Amino acid sequence: MADAPPTAAPSWEFSLPLSPADLLRGAGPSQYVVQEVLPPKQLPGQLAAFRTVFRTQGALAILQHFDTVYSILHHFRTVDAALKEDALELMMKVVASHSSALTAIMNSADLASSLRALHHNALKMNCYLLARLVEAFETECGKSNLVGLDSKKKGKKSQAKGFLWEDERQHVVQLLTQLLQLDLHRLWNNFAVEEEFISLVTGCCYRILENPTIGHQRHRPTRDAVIHLLGVVLLRYGHMLSATLKVVQMLQHFEHVAPVFVEAVSVWIKEYGMKSIVGELLREIGQTCPQELSRDTSGVKGYAAFLVELAGQAPAIVLANISVLLHHLDGESYGMRNAILTAMAEVLLQVLNGEQLEEASKNTRDQFLDTLQAHTCDVSSFVRSRVLQLFTRIVQQKALPLTQFQSVACLAVGRLQDKSVNVVKNAIQLLAAFLSNNPFSCKLSCTDLTELLKKEKQKLQEMKSKGRTKTAAVIPPEEEWEAMQPELQATLKSCLCSRKQEEEEVGELETENPERLFESIIQLLRKSNYKGAIHLTQQGMRQFQAVEPFSGPRTKGDEEDFILSVLRTLYIGSQAEGGVQESTDGEEEQAQEVEQPPEELIKQEMLVQYLQDAYNFSAKITEALSLVSRLMYESSVSVMQEAIEFFVIVSQFGVPQAVLGIRRMLPLVWSKEPGIRDAVLDAYRTLYLNPSGDSERARAQHLVKSLSLLLVDASLGTTQCLGEIISEFVQKDEIKPAVVQLLWEQFTEKLQCSALERHAAIMLLGMMARGKPEIVGSNLDVLVAVGLDERVHEDYRLAREVCNAISKIASSQKPGLEKRSHSFRLPQSHQLFERLREVIIVGFARSSAYWIPFTETAIALIYQLAEGPDEICAQILQCCSQQALEKLESEGTEAEPGPSSPNKVADDLSTIDTMVLTHLISLAGDVALQQLVHLELSVSSELRKRRVLGEEREAKEKAASKTKVQNGKSTGNDTTMEEDLGLVGASADDTEAELIRTITEAELLDGKQLLSTFIPLVLKICNNPGLYSDPALSAAATLALGKFCMISSEFCDSQLRLFFTMMEKSALPSVRANLMIAAGDLAIRFPNLVEPWTPHLYARLRDPCRSVRQTAALVMTHLILKDMVKVKGQVSEMAALLIDPEEDIVGLARNFFAELSGKDNAVYNLLPDIISRLSDPDSGIEEQPFRIVMRQLFSYITKEKQTESLVEKLCQRFRTARTERQHHDLAYCLTLLPLTERGLRKMQDNFDCFADKLQDAAVYNCFLTVLSRLRRMTTKPEMKALAEEFEQKLRTCHNRGLDSLTEDPPRESIDHKVRNTPAPRTTKKAAASSRRRPLHAANREADSSFTTPEPRVSKPRRKTSRLKVSVVFSSDEENTPEEELSAELTDAETPSKTTPILRASSRRARR
Repeated sequence: MADAPPTAAPSWEFSLPLSPADLLRGAGPSQYVVQEVLPPKQLPGQLAAFRTVFRTQGALAILQHFDTVYSILHHFRTVDAALKEDALELMMKVVASHSSALTAIMNSADLASSLRALHHNALKMNCYLLARLVEAFETECGKSNLVGLDSKKKGKKSQAKGFLWEDERQHVVQLLTQLLQLDLHRLWNNFAVEEEFISLVTGCCYRILENPTIGHQRHRPTRDAVIHLLGVVLLRYGHMLSATLKVVQMLQHFEHVAPVFVEAVSVWIKEYGMKSIVGELLREIGQTCPQELSRDTSGVKGYAAFLVELAGQAPAIVLANISVLLHHLDGESYGMRNAILTAMAEVLLQVLNGEQLEEASKNTRDQFLDTLQAHTCDVSSFVRSRVLQLFTRIVQQKALPLTQFQSVACLAVGRLQDKSVNVVKNAIQLLAAFLSNNPFSCKLSCTDLTELLKKEKQKLQEMKSKGRTKTAAVIPPEEEWEAMQPELQATLKSCLCSRKQEEEEVGELETENPERLFESIIQLLRKSNYKGAIHLTQQGMRQFQAVEPFSGPRTKGDEEDFILSVLRTLYIGSQAEGGVQESTDGEEEQAQEVEQPPEELIKQEMLVQYLQDAYNFSAKITEALSLVSRLMYESSVSVMQEAIEFFVIVSQFGVPQAVLGIRRMLPLVWSKEPGIRDAVLDAYRTLYLNPSGDSERARAQHLVKSLSLLLVDASLGTTQCLGEIISEFVQKDEIKPAVVQLLWEQFTEKLQCSALERHAAIMLLGMMARGKPEIVGSNLDVLVAVGLDERVHEDYRLAREVCNAISKIASSQKPGLEKRSHSFRLPQSHQLFERLREVIIVGFARSSAYWIPFTETAIALIYQLAEGPDEICAQILQCCSQQALEKLESEGTEAEPGPSSPNKVADDLSTIDTMVLTHLISLAGDVALQQLVHLELSVSSELRKRRVLGEEREAKEKAASKTKVQNGKSTGNDTTMEEDLGLVGASADDTEAELIRTITEAELLDGKQLLSTFIPLVLKICNNPGLYSDPALSAAATLALGKFCMISSEFCDSQLRLFFTMMEKSALPSVRANLMIAAGDLAIRFPNLVEPWTPHLYARLRDPCRSVRQTAALVMTHLILKDMVKVKGQVSEMAALLIDPEEDIVGLARNFFAELSGKDNAVYNLLPDIISRLSDPDSGIEEQPFRIVMRQLFSYITKEKQTESLVEKLCQRFRTARTERQHHDLAYCLTLLPLTERGLRKMQDNFDCFADKLQDAAVYNCFLTVLSRLRRMTTKPEMKALAEEFEQKLRTCHNRGLDSLTEDPPRESIDHKVRNTPAPRTTKKAAASSRRRPLHAANREADSSFTTPEPRVSKPRRKTSRLKVSVVFSSDEENTPEEELSAELTDAETPSKTTPILRASSRRARR
């Protein structure tokens, strides 16, 4: 039978426990205690009994059945899920029933104490159990989410039964919210709800918010319910302090709650009016210790995310309380600094924005901007990067005042040189935002702005001068008197002091009329003749004492005041009368004229200031261009992309210097990074493929004009890069046919255009032909007829570009093995070759600087397109040789009759024109090189094709003849095996290659061939540089020699001595540079022959001429990176280029080492030898340049194992170092390594190697620097202890060394010093020299003693190396005429080592 609801107050009181176990033991006789924890088997029955009692007694049934639900909570992990769900469902019904009952009870006027006690205990019991159930379910749900598969199974089972906790918890929270909205204060004796009860209810809400998935969109209803419950508690129950502490605590431990609490705070502010919660939260965060924040990174992330999002949601309230956070800007946590600065930026964007701000708001805005600017130089790169991002947002939203534009732009330009890649990238983005949102103009040309600014300044000066003349008539007389009074008073005092002398000099007045006297005094005052006016006044005082203003009482002491009063009366009175007389009826018009100029003047001043700001901004952008252009070749892809995009924006704003950057980005089209190549293509697509114009013709004209400007003074590399881009556009059909049509019209002169525009047209057509050869192929006759007409001798450059365009037809035909890929060839009788032959022969005897480049291109074109090109070129050579002989005979040379041969020219070179000789030699070299290329590419490819066709034909014949297949089984098996192994094709390829090689080695330069007749001519010029000193002739002869050497290895080997002699001793930089290029080609073709001469190649890196060094750097970079030259110790010469005075050469050296670092351990392996050579006192560099080089090279050492190994090697090098300078260099190199714990242990293991060097202060300080950097990077206590121990050893050795220096040295040390006296002298000598010296021959062949000694170096070899002659140039005065005529090296100078490049060295073999 159901029990009646209780009416009497219980004898106990339910107290909310701190832990569930507290309810099992009573704290006092009146405290409620759980009588028994029921076993799990009895729980279903007891829960059913509870449900039955609840139907009759309502919510008060909990007073009798609290232990049942408590037991379910106690066994929550083990009881059945259905029982737990039933318990939750029943408790929700109980709380809902209690909420309804309390509504009626609270509305009654008088509430009995017994009834209040019943409901008070029941309320706490019900809420306690429901809150505990929520926490239990939430904990279980969180664990199941972490398990994975099990959670999915459980979730599916629960979902099948219709229960899903993530959906139920919303209803629970809403139920509690409904309950808390009642006036529960009446249930407590003092009408104050106890804090434990509020904490109980809010605790389950915070527990729900701890779930990482609460921020998902699907849980938004639950999130909103929790936020509203906490809002009710904050508003009705004074939960402010507890909520503040809990929110800050959760922000510290849970990163996902930051956006949730920002949303909650916004709701509390808007719907519950709790603005003060923001101040409390910010104050609590501000009171957090900065040292704790630097250690607790997770807490900083939560605080930072909360502050940033809160500033975006409620910027005005954050502004009112942000002062409590500002001290964190000086803390160590960069995350906190970022958050506060971001909050400032949000306030600037949303609150302190616009021109209608009050003065206090403007001051606050300026302070915030100053704070942001100050942190662009923050110690943390993350802060610097974030500030630049914030300024980018501010500029994009036009919230930056015009007065701050210049200062922020200056800071952005300064950050372009930052070490951090992210900072540089964001600085470029900020500058781009400045350009896109600048308030000045759409065109920012400094030249245009300078002229306009000068004009407006002049206009302003004129207005100011006119304004002064107009305002001079309206200045009040009183102001004029006050202006002149100080000087007048000083003059009066001096006059009164010399009174006696003046009385003797002054006579009687000439006039008797006082009016004239007044006028005279006034005129003198206006002319600033104060002394004369005073004298006249004194005379008037004596002569006209009865006339005003001279009359009046005066004493002897106040004479000065009286004279001043007289003068004042006269001057002011005269001015007033004059003003009245000059006034007319048009007084109002004059007043308007006086008022108008100030307004116009103000406008003009504003215009001048505007133009000045625009000019300053444009100048700053121009300054940034040079810095950004360098960044396009940085290692970071993102920085390169930003730099490219920046130049696009700058170009769109009409900055003239942007063209340099647009050209500079062209080589990046060859980048291996797809992002970089695409960025370049997009940049040129944006700049040139979207021209403005009403019609398609107008757009085509604009595009052609823009592209033509890029070709003005463009280098060969720039032209090739632009050709790659344009061919890419043509292949994708992005260039319209109207553009091609316009270019043809310009080239054929159907449109009136300049010579430069005509050149640009044919160049652009050639570039487009790379993408679509039919553009040129379909108009070949037009090109020949127009480009190679009778006027060709006037402009060989145009003819050369025509040849380049035609060559694109042949370039599209790649040699291959396919039987259908026939190469495109034209017959010898084609008009093209007839015209080329005629142009070359006719122009041979004419003087033109462009004939040789044209001939080189024309010969290449003949070999590419003609059938039998060798016959055509042989005819050309014979005709030109005949012209040279005829020229020789016409000048009266004594030539014996005989067949036409260049040998006769070689006999009488002294009398022939050098221009003709230069042309002849150049032509012969071009033909020789192209003949070689023709044989190895075209002829070899043709032979290969014929072999493939023959093999296919034989295969078909074999398949058709069955009898042959049956008879030859064994042979067939062997052939099949060879075919399977791929030996048939390989042997055939070798046969063809051997045939070509035989032709080039034995036939091309044979005495019966035409080319061989030119060799004596070339050798005679090269062997006699003193006799044939013409620069053009020498350059042509050396190039021809290099081309002839490319043909035959035998000829190359016989001429290498002459070749490298000219490279070393020639006085002409062009000769040395040309030979360096030829040497690079020879090193690729005949590596074994050139390998012994490698030191001579490295020697050109120290050439005194800039162009030679640059050429040598390019050639050596190519050879080393392609593994065509052994990377020996001479690579230190490349390292020395890092301090070259020429910036371009430094850039080449940096690119070389950047590429070399991409190879496995290449820089790491070379570093010890580079350090040895560069710090060598005989051939190294000075200490400061050495450090610059090492900083660059050590930046490529990033692997920890490499660092450890280098530490060990450098420490051991201290033992072999001879001078103090070398000690300093080694110690400095150690400071450049990113030392780790293992590295420090390596250093300790090798402590004995450098312990005796620690007495040197420089070495000691370097080791201290290493330790200080290590301490900053490490946080491990054992690591710090190890560093302190090492520092103690360093200090002990350093102090011991200093003490030993102060004492008398022992005898052994004295003897040691005597033996080593030459060492300090060498150091001084090395330090005294201020420039780099060339390496001696001995230094090239063997390392110094600073280098790790090589094993088994025999004394005779060392002696031989000493006897080698150092390099002497032919321009030296010591050279004799015999040496000039015979420039070959002696046998002693010729390297005897001929080790093949693919074989291990003899040194390695001996090991």
